[in-house]
Amino acid sequence: MGHSSENHPKKSWEKAVEKASARFPERKESFVTSSELPIERLYVPEIQEEQYINELGYPGEYPYTRGIQPTMYRSRYWTMRQYAGFGSAVETNERFRYLLSQGQTGLSVAFDLPTQIGYDSDDPMAEGEVGKVGVAIDSLFDMEQLFDQIPLDKVSTSMTINAPASILLAMYIAVGEKQGVDPAQLTGTIQNDILKEYIARGTYIYPPRPSMRLITDIFSYCHQNLPKFNTISISGYHIREAGSTAVQEVAFTIANGMAYVDAALEAGMEVDQFAPRLAFFFNAHNQFFEEAAKFRAARRMWAKIMKDHYKAENPKSWKLRFHTQTGGSTLTAQQPDNNIVRVTLQALAAIMGGTQSLHTNSRDEALALPTEDSARIALRTQQIIAHESGVADTIDPLGGSYYVEALTDQIEKEANGYLERIQKLGGAVQAVEDGYMQREIQRAAYDAQKRIESKEDIVVGMNEFTLEEEINPDLLRVDEALEAGQIRKLEKVRANRDDEQIKQRLKQLREAAKGSDNLMPHIVSAVKAYATVGEIANVLREEFGEYSGI
Repeated sequence: MGHSSENHPKKSWEKAVEKASARFPERKESFVTSSELPIERLYVPEIQEEQYINELGYPGEYPYTRGIQPTMYRSRYWTMRQYAGFGSAVETNERFRYLLSQGQTGLSVAFDLPTQIGYDSDDPMAEGEVGKVGVAIDSLFDMEQLFDQIPLDKVSTSMTINAPASILLAMYIAVGEKQGVDPAQLTGTIQNDILKEYIARGTYIYPPRPSMRLITDIFSYCHQNLPKFNTISISGYHIREAGSTAVQEVAFTIANGMAYVDAALEAGMEVDQFAPRLAFFFNAHNQFFEEAAKFRAARRMWAKIMKDHYKAENPKSWKLRFHTQTGGSTLTAQQPDNNIVRVTLQALAAIMGGTQSLHTNSRDEALALPTEDSARIALRTQQIIAHESGVADTIDPLGGSYYVEALTDQIEKEANGYLERIQKLGGAVQAVEDGYMQREIQRAAYDAQKRIESKEDIVVGMNEFTLEEEINPDLLRVDEALEAGQIRKLEKVRANRDDEQIKQRLKQLREAAKGSDNLMPHIVSAVKAYATVGEIANVLREEFGEYSGI
């Protein structure tokens, strides 16, 4: 069936371009190559075919294979959001302000392991880990220091936090209010994706079912109070880091996304109330064309699922918006400068795939947290691609490649096969509890390692093209005295707060946890009284129990 000239998707797209350009004008009046050749906004087949419209469409138009915005990077570059966090809140605040001064356009917070699993810095379980792989946050006081002199109404913040996501989000809301920022003006994302923790990463606290309750409570609370904030970042990144294939990354991430949609619907929410604020987080590895095709396939799959399966009516509910981080597991400790090249290829694949936001890893991350110099080079990598390569001057420059289109179709088909198997098991939560996805990833990781050990797959500088003497770069070291300092700060916070108020607010949280009330207002209330991450998490531990794995 054809389209009339008036109803043709191209006409719809052109109207969307006009509307989008009024809000975000294109960066230049005209785009040209270095030879003064004009660069068109979008390239399409000469003959419009039904298959092209149905499977590819136009940017900003269903099924979004070619991008979720009508003009993509011709109007706005992706958000350059470098992931940072180490030591104390004061040290991390200095790194944040340095990166912002160097042209970074969004913040991304890494938390230390005790924070990620709901322990205070003075808990015996936290010993030796305070501030090591991210910033230590014990109370609202730390959060105030973390965002000192950073206006939360002007900066978008992503927080990589899962099991205690509700607590850290509550602290972010409280800091904003102290700055005079209405929660409705806050922008950013909390990862808040607990299913991938059970599958691939391990920083869970509570069993799956109560964890899903916390997530849907956040959805509901943010719908009412933080309409601009992304309530979850459904993460394939860690699934890939655990050893999955690109196809598994897409399939398991989308399966988890469907589980969150199902949970929210079961909690009584309507799909178009929460779906527009769902976001995704993907990895970018070295197989350039497969990675670009992966992003295109994921967008198309999600659009079809939301429109056809969940009957969402708001086009914003159909759009898969995603952040990308380059592949940490692809970086080598040997010849670390080679990692700059790997990261550049991975970043380019993410941009060619249409990411909304990007973190580029630093060259030394296989050895330690990045130094300031390494973090700057990683940021400059994005800036050079944006401003010097020309890849952002046209939309979906790989679209129309026979190879990329075939890969996109193939990834979609294989990933849908996984989705069907997961649905037959009873959905992602049941598949996690059965260990299905974990076993599939373990098999893929084992096969990949065998290929490296047999040299079927070459990793430059590691299993081939090696050096007799390795280059040892200067590395960032977290001061061992930090832990004692963090504990002293925590003791001071506890000494200066109202203990009776803390007891009362934690008691109210416990009662809510026993019942069915939304927990977020009680967590926000406790945080504002300077209850600690550990104290709040322990109340929920006692009511929900702890998950010990399969």
